[in-house]
Amino acid sequence: MEQIRLSEVEERVYTAVATLETRGQVPYPAVIAEEAGLTEAELDAPLSTLAQKDLLHREDTPVEGLNFGPRWCARQPA
Repeated sequence: MEQIRLSEVEERVYTAVATLETRGQVPYPAVIAEEAGLTEAELDAPLSTLAQKDLLHREDTPVEGLNFGPRWCARQPA
């Protein structure tokens, strides 16, 4: 299996998303930032890179009239 290299920030963000999901919390950007020790502005680049590497995927809020921003879900390696 091919090993994907992650920067320290990407690893923190991925771990934060996976941890939030394990706890049953919805991984919205504000919560991911808090868990990873970053600001929401600092999340943009690592979230995009992790999505390009197919490690995270974005899901928009499914309930009409409620928008807490996108939630990010971790893809588990096979």
